[in-house]
Formats: sequence, C-alpha cells, structure tokens
Amino acid sequence: MRILFIIFFGGGLGSLLRYLVNRWVSGLATTVFPYGTFLVNITGCFLIGFLVFFTERFGSNALNWRLFLVTGFCGGYTTFSSFSFENIQLMTNHHIFTLLLYTLGSIALGFAATYMGIVLARNI
Repeated sequence: MRILFIIFFGGGLGSLLRYLVNRWVSGLATTVFPYGTFLVNITGCFLIGFLVFFTERFGSNALNWRLFLVTGFCGGYTTFSSFSFENIQLMTNHHIFTLLLYTLGSIALGFAATYMGIVLARNI
C-alpha cells in the first residue's frame, strides 16, 4: 500500500507541474504550435533518462525514489494523450506543416533529451 501512495503523490506533483508549465508557456506564445506540451514532454524525456540511470547506481536502496520520481512524477508530468489530441487538432485545422514539425520534433528531441539525461547521469 505504501508503494501506491508514493506513486500517487509523485504523479500528483508531476501533473500539477505540467499544468503550471503549460499555463506559463501558453501565456508567452500565441501560435498554433503547442509549445507547452512540447516543452513538458521534452523536459520529461530528459528527466526520465537521467533519473532511471542515476537511481540504478543505488540499487534497491533507491526503489522508493525511483517509483516516486520516474513512475509517479514523470508519469504525471509528461502527457502522450495531450500530444495525440493536439496533433489531431492540427490535422483537423489543416496545419500540416506544424503537425509534422511537432510530431517529428517531439520524437527526435525526446530521444535526444532522454539520451542527454543518461549521459549527464553517467558523468555525475
């Protein structure tokens, strides 16, 4: 039961931060490109790459932290469902170039950010 609360609390914090970042970015940018979700997902990729690799060095001692940060926080922070919905909206509104830029940029930069997180964690 304790593990469920750890994940639940981390997920709640991640979701709250996602909302705040999305709201902040939306106030800065007034375009059809969904910068808020894009930033959340790329930074989430970096965090998960970093946290998974970084916590591995502590073995079973870091299990609770890994559940809290990776499964809970990163799971609540990043959002594939919003990414998918925003792509459907872009397609429906005939913003095909923005759709391609958002989709390909999210995938390419997501992989790169995850890798950079792993590299940084290895070098700490």
